[in-house]
Amino acid sequence: MILPFFVYGTLRPGEPNHDAFLRGRTLAEEPARLVGAVLYDGPGYPYAVEDPGGNGTVHGDLVTARPEEYPALLAALDRLEEYAPDDPRNLYDRVARRVIRDSDGTAVQAWVYVAAPAVAARLRARGKLIESGDWATRTG
Repeated sequence: MILPFFVYGTLRPGEPNHDAFLRGRTLAEEPARLVGAVLYDGPGYPYAVEDPGGNGTVHGDLVTARPEEYPALLAALDRLEEYAPDDPRNLYDRVARRVIRDSDGTAVQAWVYVAAPAVAARLRARGKLIESGDWATRTG
């Protein structure tokens, strides 16, 4: 499946991984939100934790890759997020989820790297919630 990416942490504009991974490889980057998830602080990067039925929202950006860059970008982001399909050691899982464009409220299917189940369970038990749902407004 070729989908845009929803980024909410170090890949957002102005954050450390944006230029290294996304500069020159995208057609569009626009503010968006993931509903049904909450955001936790990690060691230098955040984790989105799915919260179906909850009223949490994670704020980020919807990134559309240039078609010729898509395969290499997908592979690079999977490596960055240390994601491998069906690997129980993953910190993140890459999942297709519905995100909402801030500009017009339209829903778009996008790849989102969410906390893998074991990581999500630890964060729910003793993680530091970013109540705003926005990595850019975190404190501390």
